[in-house]
This record gives sequence, C-alpha cells and structure tokens, in this order.
Amino acid sequence: MSDLRPPEHQVAGHRAAVNKLGPLVDGAGLFYKPLQALDRGEQELAFYTAFSAHPAVPPRIRDTFFPRFHGTRRLPTAASPGESHPHLVLDDILDGLAAPSVTDIKIGACTWPPRAPEPYVAKCLAKDRATTSVLLGFRVSGIRVADAGGAVWRPDRSELKGTDIPGVRRFLRRFVSSVGGDGLDCALAAAVYGGEGGVLAQLRELKAWFEEQTLFHFYSASVLLSYDANAASLAGGSVGRAVRVKLVDFAHVVESEGVIDHNFLGGLCSLIKFIDDIVAEVSRTAPAGHS
Repeated sequence: MSDLRPPEHQVAGHRAAVNKLGPLVDGAGLFYKPLQALDRGEQELAFYTAFSAHPAVPPRIRDTFFPRFHGTRRLPTAASPGESHPHLVLDDILDGLAAPSVTDIKIGACTWPPRAPEPYVAKCLAKDRATTSVLLGFRVSGIRVADAGGAVWRPDRSELKGTDIPGVRRFLRRFVSSVGGDGLDCALAAAVYGGEGGVLAQLRELKAWFEEQTLFHFYSASVLLSYDANAASLAGGSVGRAVRVKLVDFAHVVESEGVIDHNFLGGLCSLIKFIDDIVAEVSRTAPAGHS
C-alpha cells in the first residue's frame, strides 16, 4: 500500500495532508475515501452497502453512474502513527483519463437531510443562499480544465464560492473550452456535452431514472463530469468512453419512503437545461461547416 497518494485531479472536498485525512488513490484503479466523522461515514457506508446489492436498482444505472463499491479497508494515518482509519474502497472514476478535465456539481436546492441538527441546517442554508443552489438547484463546487499539451486551468475556491448565475454559465463554458486564450471558445462543447455518449445524453438517462426511483433521496450529493483532453476521438465528435458522468458523495442519502426525490430531480433538470442552452448557443454562433 506504499503507493497510496492524494488524487492529483481532486477538485472538491477535503484534501489529504500530513495531519489531515483525505481521499487517496493507489494507481491501480482504486479510490480510498476515509469514513467521515459524526456518523456521516457510517451513513455513507450503509448507503453503498444497500445500493450495491439492491434488487430494484437497474444494473445499467448502478454500473454507469455510480462508483463501484469494494468494501472497506483500514489504512494507517500519518497524523496518528500506529493507528488506522476505515476507508471506503471505490473505483477511481478518473482512472484511465490521461489529461482529465473535471467539474464537481452539487445537486439540489436543499443540501441537508431531514432531521439534521439545527446548526448544520443553518450552515447549509447559508451556503445554499450564498451560492446558486437555491436559485438554480445546483452549484459548481470545483472545476479543473486540462488540455492535451499539459496546461491546466483551475479557479481559486474563493472564486467558486462567490459565483452567481452568469459565473456558473462561464464555468460550464470554460469546462469545454481551450485552456489558452480567453478560455471561452467552447471548442469541445459539441463533443463533450452533445452527441450520443455525451454529458447531456448521460444526464437525461440519469434523469429518467430519477423520475421513477423512490428508493433514496440524495441530499448534498454531486454529479462529477469528466473527460479526457487527450482523447483523439473528441476532435471527431465521437466521445466513446472519454466522457463520464458519475454521482458521488452519499453521506446524507436517506431512504425515500416511496416518494420521488424532487429536490435532486429538480436540480438535475436545471443543470440539463443550462448545458443544453450552452450547446444550442454554440451551435447558432459556429461558422458554417463547424459544430
């Protein structure tokens, strides 16, 4: 296990450090997420355990849109020599992407679960109101844009926290743009967002499931969008496996008691509309003969 290291391409959440727990990867396709405190880790473990074996979850949904769950493993901690901490063992969803561009989008106008402690509700409500969660039903929590030449663009967290609706539009345009120049050419919008295997097609498939599923409510979960800037297929508009849409962060998932998760579904529909508008705008302004 000596090859464990913090994920190079992490865009949101707590980062591992000498005296701080955080996610790790092993370079062999696995992702190790430390169980969170205050019962959140146990709740996320309970979700993965139930979800991975739930007979009502379509295999296509589970295998396509969720990290595969491989149980737990106790790993030593640098902060407390001689001690270990339990970690969820999951698929590294960026494994195999040579130059990953990634964005973490937290879904839902409400990001706290029912019966959450009042101080936590107040904290979440303040953040939801200060960002675009209440207005749009989602917010951009992190973003990293790479290109095939190795250049990387990543905004400061302070810039993300203060983002308004026009700012979200800029981030989602920047996500499919060249790293150089003004960074808003949307050169990969059609290839990444559009097409048979693109982001929109995958989000709509996920939406169709959320329109029917009454198993879980996903509070404070994120949609992670990623693609490989090195993928030659992007230039031809055929993305294949180069574009990935995954759900992550399940510490606040609760059983739905037979009710559709309108909070998550509403945010997902809003995100689809936002991205669809970007693709339509790029298509209208593209020179003749270009997509």
